[in-house]
Amino acid sequence: MSPDAVRANLERLRSEVGPDVAIVAATKYVALEDMGVLVDAGVEIVGENRAQDLEHKHAAYGDHFRWHFIGHLQSNKANKINGICELVHSLASESAAKRLTVPALIEVNLSGEPSKSGVAPDELPTLLAAYPDVRGLMTMPPAAADPEASRPYFRRLRELASAHGLAELSMGTSQDYRVAVEEGATLVRLGSVLFGE
Repeated sequence: MSPDAVRANLERLRSEVGPDVAIVAATKYVALEDMGVLVDAGVEIVGENRAQDLEHKHAAYGDHFRWHFIGHLQSNKANKINGICELVHSLASESAAKRLTVPALIEVNLSGEPSKSGVAPDELPTLLAAYPDVRGLMTMPPAAADPEASRPYFRRLRELASAHGLAELSMGTSQDYRVAVEEGATLVRLGSVLFGE
């Protein structure tokens, strides 16, 4: 992973998604020692999946990035995240809502897959009532080879956000971000397409 290659990818992706969509570099598989490459490449927002990795990376590179938490949010890890992140993409329980103090997106499980985190759409009003600083919604559609398979899930998330007056939509990863942007994503979480396979 070289800064020049990542910078070139970042510039291409920014031109593709447009100025109104934030690119969140998903750093789950980026080692601590490689985070400097992202600094040199001009990455602005990083999204981390694990609270422990978030702490380590933030300790080393705190001021270089804006920090988002994009993994499964456990309520007992909320305190670690509060002091670091400007946005949590994955609020999905009232217990976590009680401990969180930063703006959040509610993760919605639109596919009903038991392996996925998130609230069912009909549970959304309860969680919205439980947390005062919800900015929008996030979802992970079922894994599929064809990016078009994600479109109905992204469209449904946009409709849900609109119905509840929420502006932010975190949806789309390396394989389906183009479809997500077409359906109204304001944040895309990108890994391999940014860093190289």
